[in-house]
Amino acid sequence: MTEHVLKINNLRVESVSGLVLVDNVSLELKKGEVLGLIGESGAGKSTIGLSAMSYARAGCRITGGEVLINGTDIRKQDAEGRRDMRGKRIAYIAQSAAASFNPSHTIMDQVCEMPIQHGLMSKDEARKWAIELFTSLGLPNPQTFGDRYPHQVSGGQLQRAMAAMAISCRPDILVFDEPTTALDVTTQIEVLALFKKVVKEYNTAALYITHDLAVVAQISDRIMVLRHGKMVELGTTEQILQQPKEAYTAALVSERKAADHIAEDVKVEHNEPLLEVKDVRASYGSFEVIKGVSIAVAKGETVAVVGESGSGKSSMARMITGLLARTSGTVTFKGKELAPNYKHRSREDLQRIQLIYQLPDVALNPRQTIGEIIGRPAQFYFGMSPAKTKERVAELLTQVGLPVDYAGRLSTALSGGQKQRIAIARALAANPELIICDEPTSALDQLVADEILKLLKKLQDELGLSYLFITHDLGIVRRIAHRTAVMLRGEIIAQGPTAQIFNPPFHPYTENLLASVPEMRTDWLTDVLAKRQQKTA
Repeated sequence: MTEHVLKINNLRVESVSGLVLVDNVSLELKKGEVLGLIGESGAGKSTIGLSAMSYARAGCRITGGEVLINGTDIRKQDAEGRRDMRGKRIAYIAQSAAASFNPSHTIMDQVCEMPIQHGLMSKDEARKWAIELFTSLGLPNPQTFGDRYPHQVSGGQLQRAMAAMAISCRPDILVFDEPTTALDVTTQIEVLALFKKVVKEYNTAALYITHDLAVVAQISDRIMVLRHGKMVELGTTEQILQQPKEAYTAALVSERKAADHIAEDVKVEHNEPLLEVKDVRASYGSFEVIKGVSIAVAKGETVAVVGESGSGKSSMARMITGLLARTSGTVTFKGKELAPNYKHRSREDLQRIQLIYQLPDVALNPRQTIGEIIGRPAQFYFGMSPAKTKERVAELLTQVGLPVDYAGRLSTALSGGQKQRIAIARALAANPELIICDEPTSALDQLVADEILKLLKKLQDELGLSYLFITHDLGIVRRIAHRTAVMLRGEIIAQGPTAQIFNPPFHPYTENLLASVPEMRTDWLTDVLAKRQQKTA
C-alpha cells in the first residue's frame, strides 16, 4: 500500500482529431482526502475524473501519463484487470442520476450488481448491505426503497441511490462528477452532508468535480483550478477562496460572490401580460401536482420560479407548453386561450413558446449532429432551405458561444455545459416570444453561466423576449428576475418583485430556501447543520 491511494502523473487526453483535452495534469490523493476540481465547461474536469478509471469518452483517448491506484497503474491492466478495479477500487458518481440508472431494473438490483459481480457478497448479503446503505443515506422506507424503479423516486433520492451504488463495494476512491448540480438548495445540503459522512466513515479518497466554488468549499481539503485542459492553480480550499494567486481563479471567486447581491437594474416591468395562468390544476394520474396556480409573465419580463425538488416547478412548465394537460383553469397567450394538450395547438402557438430542458443529456438526440438538432426548428417552423438552415445554425452557435464547426459533431462528444448551450440554441431557433427556461444554467460553471445569462438578457433587450425562469439557484434569481414566485407542494406560496421576496419579512419556507444557499466559507455547512440540529432538539 502506497501513501497515495491515487496518483496521476502527466495525464494527457486527446480527441481522435488530435485536439488536446487534458494537457499533462498531475495530482495526488491520500485516503480520506477530497480534492475539488474547478473550472469552466470543457476545462477537462470530467475527463480527468473518468481518466482516473482509465476510461475515455467516445471520440477521446488517453495518450500519455500514469494513473496509479494503490501503486498499480490501471492503464497497464488488460480489460479484465481494469474491470476488476472499477467499482471495487474506484467508483464514479455521475452528474445525471436519471441518465445513469437503467429504467427497466429496480434500484435494488442495480445497487447490488457490483458487489455480486466482483464476488464480494452473495445476493442476500448484498441486499442486506444495500438496505444498510439506504438507511445510512437517509432514504425513505429503506427496507422497501430498493424495490422501486428509478422514475418512481425524486431527483435527490435518486442521487443518493447512486451514491449507495458507488460505495456498495467500499472502494478506496470516489469520483463525484457534479453530483448536486440538478438538486435544489435544501436537498443539496442533505446530499453534501451525506457525502462528507461517507468520506469520513469509510476513509475514502475523493475527486469532487463541480463548477460551484461555494459547494466545493464545504467538502474539499484542496482545490485544483483547471482551464483549457491545464492546471491553473492548486492550493488549500481556504487559500483558493481567500487569496487566489492567478487572475482566472480570482475571476471565478469574484463571479461567485456577485451571485449574493440583487442586481440594481432588475426592476419590475409594467407591460401587458403575455402569458397568463389562472387557477390551474394538473395531475399525474390521481396525484395532483399543480394546485390552483396563478402566474403571469409580461412582454420583456423575466419571472423566476423557485422551490425544492418535487414542488411542481417543472410540472408547471410542462403544463404551460401542453406536455402535461391541465385538469382545470386557463392558460392564455396574448389574450388567446391555449389548448390543454400541445397536439391541439396551432403551429404558431407552438412556435411562440419554447422550452429549454433541465437535463441536456436526455433532451438531445445522441444520434443526430448538432446541426440537425438546432436546424430542425428552423426547418419545421419557417421552412428554411438546407443552405439557409446551415447559416442559421452557424449564427446560433456563435450566439451561444460555441465554434461553428460544432455543427458536425454529435452531442455525446460535448461537455455537460456545451450540451446545455446547444439546448438553448435549439430553443432560440424557433424565434419564440416566451422561453421557459428549466434550469438552463445548472450544468454550467459560473463564468460560462454568466455569459449565458448576459446573452439571454441581451436577447431580451433586443427582441423583447420574455422568460419564465425555473431554477434552484437563488444567485441567478437575484441577478436576472424582475419578479419571483416561490412554489411548495404544487402551490405558489409567495410571489412579487424579487427585491421584496428576498428581503424580510419572509414566508418561513422562503427563509429556509435562502438559508440553504451555500456561502463561500469552509465552515458554512457545519454551521447550517448545527443550527438545524438546535431547532429540532
